[in-house]
Amino acid sequence: MCRPLTSLQHATIAVACAVLIGCATTTIRVTPSPQTPVCDSGASTLILWAPQWRPNQKDVPEREAAAEAGLKEFLQNSGCFANSELRRLPQTTPPIVAAEIAWANGRFDKVITITLRELGPVLKLFSSPALIDGGTEVVLQVSEYLLPSEKQTRMFTVHWQNGGPGVIKGVRSLRQDMKAALVMGLQPNTSHSEPLH
Repeated sequence: MCRPLTSLQHATIAVACAVLIGCATTTIRVTPSPQTPVCDSGASTLILWAPQWRPNQKDVPEREAAAEAGLKEFLQNSGCFANSELRRLPQTTPPIVAAEIAWANGRFDKVITITLRELGPVLKLFSSPALIDGGTEVVLQVSEYLLPSEKQTRMFTVHWQNGGPGVIKGVRSLRQDMKAALVMGLQPNTSHSEPLH
C-alpha cells in the first residue's frame, strides 16, 4: 500500500530534480578592469599568499588546504612564470609584505601578493525549495610589485563564480576552483596552460 508523501519528502524530491536539471555557468569579474596579464613566462616571481576570512568562516583548515593545493598546481602547470616560490603569510599587512619584498629584492623580478577572501560553496534558497541558486565562488585580491622598486604597481580583485539555478556544489571542487580563478585572474599564456577539469 502506497502512503502519501510528506511535505519534507516533496521538498527532497524537488531539490533532487533541481540538481538534475541545473546547469552551471562560470562568471569572472575583475575590478578594476581590464587588467594586463600578471603572468610573465620570463620572470622569476615570489608569490605571497594569505587568507582573510570572515569572522564566522566555517571549515577553515579544509579551505586553506584546498587554496594552497590550487596555488601549487597553478604554478607548476600554467607556465605563468619562468620560476617561482610560494610562501604562506599570516597576513598581507603592509609591514609583513614590505619585509618580504625587501628580502626578495635581488632574488626575484617581481612579487605578487594574493589575499584570499572567499573560497567555498554558496547556496541561495528562494520561496520554494525547488528554487535553488548555488555553486562555488573564489574572491582574490591581487597586488603586484616590480623589482628593484619596492612600490606596488597595481592592485585588483578577482571574483570567480561557477554555478547557477538548480546547482548544488560541495567542497570537493575547491582546489580546482582556486586554480581556475588564478588562470582567469593572472592570465597565463594559454599555450602553456593545461586544460581545467
